[in-house]
Amino acid sequence: RYSFLFFTCKYEIIIMKVLIVASGNRSKISSFILEQVNSLKALNIKVDYFLIKGKGFFGYVKNYFLLLRKIKTNNYELIHAHYGLSGLLASLQLKLPVVITFHGSDVNLKKNYLFSRLAASLSTNNIFVHPSIYRKLKSHNKKSHIIPCGIDLDIFQPMAKLDARKILGFKKNEKLILFSSSFQNPIKNPILAKEAISKIENCSLLELKDYNRKEVKLLMNAVDLLLVTSYSETGPLVVKEALACNCPVVSTDVGDVKRITNGISNCFIIDKNVANIIEKVNVILSSKKRSNGRDRVKSFELKIVAKIIYDIYLKAIVNTK
Repeated sequence: RYSFLFFTCKYEIIIMKVLIVASGNRSKISSFILEQVNSLKALNIKVDYFLIKGKGFFGYVKNYFLLLRKIKTNNYELIHAHYGLSGLLASLQLKLPVVITFHGSDVNLKKNYLFSRLAASLSTNNIFVHPSIYRKLKSHNKKSHIIPCGIDLDIFQPMAKLDARKILGFKKNEKLILFSSSFQNPIKNPILAKEAISKIENCSLLELKDYNRKEVKLLMNAVDLLLVTSYSETGPLVVKEALACNCPVVSTDVGDVKRITNGISNCFIIDKNVANIIEKVNVILSSKKRSNGRDRVKSFELKIVAKIIYDIYLKAIVNTK
């Protein structure tokens, strides 16, 4: 820790070393974790990763001694774990304060709930990306924080639709709808989306799968709208990213979508039925206009979210000393 006195103002620069604990079962770390970590690095935070290899409770427990070794050989001040099982593993060590971010599936899925509940009780602080997760987990008020995932407004920004289509190789006048996720994810209700869009003439439904962040930005600027037909969501982040690109949104009433899109042009909340989807999609296709969503999502910028998390880190470290 370093303190500098300059004229009459005191500036304190605190350099902390944080260990990020997350699942390592996928080929790469989730983009929203990486983006958040990169934004924290800009605030004098040194970051290292401990990626858990294994599935289920016992698969995670096998990593316990590896985690202890990692902590022992490095001068970390805090652990930030993502998802309940990772948080439970991190909280079983007693040396460092632990901040856990709960993202939804770790609380909403029955097989994960009890583990997440235990993790939340053992941690130093808990972050919930949506109020519904906090309510379900019943975490202690004094150590709970509602902080949605941030978006990178430097990446997700508007550009000319024709320019985006040219880069991606799409035709100038074709009707393109971007589905909010993979077609293989049943909770996203792709069957309903496919049925509705199949009834709109010369209209294609694009699957949001296996794209990097810059490609997603191009897609959101190239398509006519984003379609969300999910049964449930805790955000979703994809809607905020679409709004940052001024992409129109048609969505079921899930997560924060209704509140965030309220009053934004060319954005509609739909019932889970084909006719309602077709009606609202056709309104947007006929208007050929974008939304004005970017102004609404500026408060979710990664830099703003990072500063809030930074303050939580500081309090967690101070309160455990």
